[in-house]
Amino acid sequence: MIDGLRLTGRFLLLVALTLAAAGTPSLAVAQQPNLLIFAAASLKNALDEINGLYAAQKSQKATTSYGASPTLAKQIEAGAPADVFISADLDWMDYVAQRDLIKADTRANLLGNAIVLIAPANRAQPLAIAPDFPLAQALGNGRLAMADPASVPAGKYGKAALEALGVWRAVAAKIAPAENVRAALLLVSRGEAPLGIVYATDAVADPNVKIVGRFPPNTHPPILYPIAVTASSRHPGAADYLAFLKSPAARPVFEKHGFMLLD
Repeated sequence: MIDGLRLTGRFLLLVALTLAAAGTPSLAVAQQPNLLIFAAASLKNALDEINGLYAAQKSQKATTSYGASPTLAKQIEAGAPADVFISADLDWMDYVAQRDLIKADTRANLLGNAIVLIAPANRAQPLAIAPDFPLAQALGNGRLAMADPASVPAGKYGKAALEALGVWRAVAAKIAPAENVRAALLLVSRGEAPLGIVYATDAVADPNVKIVGRFPPNTHPPILYPIAVTASSRHPGAADYLAFLKSPAARPVFEKHGFMLLD
């Protein structure tokens, strides 16, 4: 009787071990942590939608932290556990690259964009953007909302354009610098600023603003969004996520939101 119980116990143990071994792969997949993406604030609408597609098609979730590119780059430098970095300009991707904080062979230019002049939708008046155009006069006693021109990519592009057009000095004292481009957009959307400079994609995302002018591409450096896997990332899905952003599945979403997907 005792031998029979021992045999039965061994058999049950063997079955349990076999089932556990068989269940291990699926358990590992289920417990795979979310990818952590650090992305420029202007990408929020498009990337939220793409992340939904990615989760549905790949059974892998991506959590995204949005912010100004310099803020994100410095968080990565400080050891933040990001898997992928998407910057709104080359300078801040260069910043992390020079510090060996990205995997160089994964770096690529993903998207293009443009900058525009916006106003609250209920009082928008077209303003032809040309050399020496009357921007200061259009502002009146109000301020020009834009991302901080000292460091944030959208602000740097805006300042470069205004300098090229010869109007920066006239409005430099009237700037309302924002932490990132979405914060600048919000100032205009709420009517707290009569005009603002944002990406074309931001203007499309908010029905409370209208584009009143477009800055010629030759007035500022090309607006490029580079991407890369961070050097600290050990997530097996990071490279696959980058490939998905470049894929035909992501292209129509980026284009719907006004981005140009670069080949």
